[in-house]
Amino acid sequence: MARLRRKACIALFLFTLFIFGTMMGLRTLKPTDGFSDLAPGLELMPFGEQAEKRSASSDVISQPLGTANVAEQTKVYYDLHVFYYMWYGNPKFDNNYIHWDHVMVPHWDPKISASYPKGRHSPPEDIGSSFYPELGPYSSKDPEVLEEHMRQLRTAAIGVLVLSWYPPGTADENGEAVENLVPLVLDAAHRYDIKVAFHIQPYKGRDDHTLHENIKYIIDNFGSHSAFYRYKTSTGKNLPFFYIYDSYLTPPESWANLLTVTGSHSIRNTPYDAVFIGLLVEEGHKHDILTAGYDGIYTYFASNGFSFGSSHQNWKTIKSFCDTNNLMFVPSVGPGYIDTSIRPWNNHNTRNRVNGKYYETALQAALTVRPEIVSITSFNEWHEGTQIEKAVPKKTATRLYLDYLPHQSDLYLVLTRKWAEHFNKEKEQWLM
Repeated sequence: MARLRRKACIALFLFTLFIFGTMMGLRTLKPTDGFSDLAPGLELMPFGEQAEKRSASSDVISQPLGTANVAEQTKVYYDLHVFYYMWYGNPKFDNNYIHWDHVMVPHWDPKISASYPKGRHSPPEDIGSSFYPELGPYSSKDPEVLEEHMRQLRTAAIGVLVLSWYPPGTADENGEAVENLVPLVLDAAHRYDIKVAFHIQPYKGRDDHTLHENIKYIIDNFGSHSAFYRYKTSTGKNLPFFYIYDSYLTPPESWANLLTVTGSHSIRNTPYDAVFIGLLVEEGHKHDILTAGYDGIYTYFASNGFSFGSSHQNWKTIKSFCDTNNLMFVPSVGPGYIDTSIRPWNNHNTRNRVNGKYYETALQAALTVRPEIVSITSFNEWHEGTQIEKAVPKKTATRLYLDYLPHQSDLYLVLTRKWAEHFNKEKEQWLM
C-alpha cells in the first residue's frame, strides 16, 4: 500500500511538472519577428536581441471574442489616441481608386528591386493591402463610411482620433488633397463624443516657419470646433495637441526657434501655443527632441524591434528620460505589421498578429511604463497592415487576403476597449 501511495505521489508530481512546463512555454511564446532597414540610414536591432529580452505574458491573451455591443459600451477614453488616414478614394466618390491602387514601391538598391514585381494594384479585387476591409475599398468622402468609422472608434472606447494632415493643396505622393474633409471628420467625431487631434506629415519645405503657419491655420479654422482636442496641462491650460511625424528631418536648432520660449519666432505663451509631440526613432532623437523644445515623445511604428523607439524593451529607459526632463512619453502600440503588398521586398519585416496576442503584448508593455497617453498605430493604415478597423476573409482569382479568423471582424475593437478600461483602472491606482 505504501508503495502504491509513493507511485501515486510520483505520478502527481510529474503531471504537475508537465502542466507547469506547458504554462511556462505558453508564457514565453512570441510572434515571429525579424526586422531590418526600411530605408538606408535607419539602424535596427537584430531580432535575436529583441526576442531574448522581450517580456510576454499569456495572462493578457484573450480567448475568441464576440461582437461588441456599442449600446452597452458608451464610454470613451481621451487618453487613448489612434492614428487615422483619410486618403482613400473609389470611383463612386472620387472618379477613380485612390491609395487602394497603391504603387509597388521599388527597393532603393536597383539590383534587389529587379527581383520583385512592379506596377500598381488593380482594385477592387487586388488592393494595396494584405487584409481586406469589411467596407471594401471605400472612399474617405463617403459619409456612411465616416459614420461607420466613428461607430467602430466608439466601440473601441477610443477618445481621440489623430488625423493625418497635409497643408491645403498638398498630399502624399500617392494621394490627393483632402483638406475639405477635415470639417466632416470633426462633425462626425462630435456626434460620437470623439475628439480630433492632428498628425502633421512631412511635406516639401516643411520647417519651423511653415509649421508655424500650419498651426495658425489649423487653430484658426478648426480650433473652435467642439470636437477639436485640447489637452489639460499640469498648469491648468487647455492646449491643442499636435503629433509631428518625422520631426527628426528638421534640425533641433530650427525647431527651437518655434518651440522654445526664447526662440526667434516662439509660439510659446501665444494664442497658438500647443502641446507638440516629436517622433523618436533612433536613441539620439530623445536629446534632439529635448533641445528642440518639444513637449513629448511618441514612437509611431507598430513593429517591436523596428527602431530604438518602437522596441518595447526600451520604453522604460525612454520614460525615465522623459520623467527626468519633464517630457510626456506616448508609446505607440499596434496589432501587427505587414507591408509586402506595397513593399514586396520587405517580407522579413512582417510582424505576425498571432490572433491578437501581439497587440495585447504591446499594450501590456505600454501600461508597464505608466504613460499618461497611449497611441495606437493605426485605425486604418491598410498598406502597412496596422489597422484595427474591421477586416473580412477574402479570396480572389489572384489574391488570398489575411483575416482575423477564428475571431470576428471586430476583434481589435473589442481588445482595444478591454485594454482601455484596464488602462484607466490602472491609472486610478497610480494616482493613489
